[in-house]
Amino acid sequence: MDKAEVKQIVFFENPFWVGIFEKTDNGKLSVSKVTFGAEPRDYEIWEFILKNYYRLKFSPAVEATVKIGSSNPKRLQREVRRQTMQTGIGTKSQQALQMQREEMKTERRQISKEQKKAEKQRMFDLKQQKRKEKHRGR
Repeated sequence: MDKAEVKQIVFFENPFWVGIFEKTDNGKLSVSKVTFGAEPRDYEIWEFILKNYYRLKFSPAVEATVKIGSSNPKRLQREVRRQTMQTGIGTKSQQALQMQREEMKTERRQISKEQKKAEKQRMFDLKQQKRKEKHRGR
């Protein structure tokens, strides 16, 4: 049976209040970040979810493991240390947000590159046209 879960976290990230929506579906985690501004009340968050949930842009899905209960605290601490040494510090949500930022950055760079190329071509064509107009009388 497929299991889907949505979790929403609101925290203060100087100078704004930020909400993170985590969507877990079939062991895949997707994340979306929303900036609220002033501290949102419970009813404002609920209203935001009802109106804007389907407009949220979620990050690409990342593999996520499901937590199964607790174990020996010392063993748990050792496992955490091993995991942070392998993958670096940060939660799966932070890693998913970082992936989304990287994708947006590459998109922006590509669009910017195309715009610069088009502008350069336009300027070249304009110079060529001016050159032809200068030599038209001879």
